[in-house]
Amino acid sequence: MKSFFKIFFASFFALIVFSVIAFFIGIWAIGALMAPSKPEIGSKGVLVVDLNATYNEQSKDNPLSSLTSDESSNVIGLYDVVRMIHYAETDTAIKGIYINGGYDPNGFATNEELRTAISDFKASRKFVIAYGETMDQKSYYVSSVADQVFCHPNGGIEWDGFSVTLLFMKGLLDKLGIEPEVFYAGKFKSATEPFRVTKMTDANRIQTTDLLNDLYGNCLQQIAEARNTDTATLHQYAQNGLIRTASDAIKYHLVDGLKYDDQVKSLLQKKLGLKPAEEVNFIAFSKYAKAVDYKNSSSDSKIAIIYAQGDIVSGKSNDDEIGSDDFIKIIRKARLDKDVKAIVFRVNSPGGSSLASDGIWREITLAKKNKPVVVSMGDYAASGGYYISCNADSIFADKGTVTGSIGVFSMLANLEPFFNNKLGITFDGVKTAPYADMGTPTRPLTEQEKMFLQSSVDTIYNTFKERVASGRNADPNFIDSIAQGHVYSGNRAISLKLVDRTGTLQDAVDCAARMAKLDVFRTKEYPEKKSFLQELLSGSSFNASVRENTVKEKIGADQYFMLQQVNKIKELMNSPQARMPFDLNIH
Repeated sequence: MKSFFKIFFASFFALIVFSVIAFFIGIWAIGALMAPSKPEIGSKGVLVVDLNATYNEQSKDNPLSSLTSDESSNVIGLYDVVRMIHYAETDTAIKGIYINGGYDPNGFATNEELRTAISDFKASRKFVIAYGETMDQKSYYVSSVADQVFCHPNGGIEWDGFSVTLLFMKGLLDKLGIEPEVFYAGKFKSATEPFRVTKMTDANRIQTTDLLNDLYGNCLQQIAEARNTDTATLHQYAQNGLIRTASDAIKYHLVDGLKYDDQVKSLLQKKLGLKPAEEVNFIAFSKYAKAVDYKNSSSDSKIAIIYAQGDIVSGKSNDDEIGSDDFIKIIRKARLDKDVKAIVFRVNSPGGSSLASDGIWREITLAKKNKPVVVSMGDYAASGGYYISCNADSIFADKGTVTGSIGVFSMLANLEPFFNNKLGITFDGVKTAPYADMGTPTRPLTEQEKMFLQSSVDTIYNTFKERVASGRNADPNFIDSIAQGHVYSGNRAISLKLVDRTGTLQDAVDCAARMAKLDVFRTKEYPEKKSFLQELLSGSSFNASVRENTVKEKIGADQYFMLQQVNKIKELMNSPQARMPFDLNIH
């Protein structure tokens, strides 16, 4: 009887699993049959650049979007957006671009690439109109490239200059009786400051001020050119707090008019030659991507674009992580593919595990022996992000890229006072060797153990500097002088020879084509997209995005950012880290 029930329930469970899989495959097949393969975009279209959206490096599809005909849940990658904007220059169905301003969650390099693409679009003589009820400074930076910029009569433009606020937890740790044990190499390597001091060190204040001024200066320069003014005047507006209302924004010529939404729509109708009752044909990138062939796919010769976005970790990749196991395989696959003539490595990472970074560096080094390797830096390519970039044949960065941060740190925590004094818990045990329990949080490190850990950090740091000196063909002493964990803007990194030139991802692709002597080619993008069934069964990207957005809505974006910083504490204690000294949250 027992055997009967075991077989029965096993068969019943298998039937349920099979039925669920068959159900999802069935509804996908029905949805695929019902959904048009190529949506019609009509005529007199206006492409919408929504600055409230997050533009990740690589597009991600929600596997259920085809069933609901809701494309808004699909995430369109930055390079896809840029290519679609360029395609729209010659697309007769597209008459202009509408920039929807607001609160921009993207980094400075991402915004720079968007702005550059829109600026290039203007050469087609098609119109670009920007409108937002209110716009933060990053949103206004992109919007300022438009032919005309409008805001709500009771809204306005945020124009107060840039600021960075860092979170320090030493006081909290002191109250709890938690003693961080910190080891680092590089006087600017400030990632552990939140745990060992209560305010910024002088070195960190210097580098943060320099970086902020570089980003702010670039922003002022490009806005001044677009608005036909000068950087000193724009700076003075912020210095004196002159932009407080929408009326101030028009008085000081930051916008061209104050309009309600319906008035902006009426303006667009006139530009398109529409009657008042006709609706403007706004086209989202998610729809445009399915309607047009904006990718060059007419050649057997390929340029591999490998998107490396997120923290660098050992092992497998999760969403927004660069897992060394996965990326070593990806780079190796591109290296061994005879049809791949060059590799463009798009890096958008603040760093992470030094060991994982070294594994990826090794695979880039091997690839470079077979074919050209060009790095394109996104918002961040710092610390471990620079480690995996430094040995490329050529390195491109946007002016707003944050890079450098050549340094290493490691951190443990002694929780003995917390357990003893706060909880009344004590620990005891035995061991077969003096260092068998080294690193346990239940006791402090001995002086000898501290020497071991500092020596390990110093060794990794020296290896890091050697990698950079070799990859950049530079004097090791010079690299030592500019390393020290110091972060730099992409623009400043050029003068230090850490970067070869400023330019977009498209510039890097064009460079790779020249190096490979390709007149005609197509791009192959990695990591390769998961199949419908893989996405559906894992649901990781979609579910993670839903969870993240839900928490953000409940506690606010700034508080969510702080929560992320607290959650990183555990990660920082896992292994020696080649990571940025802090996460930028610029206001």
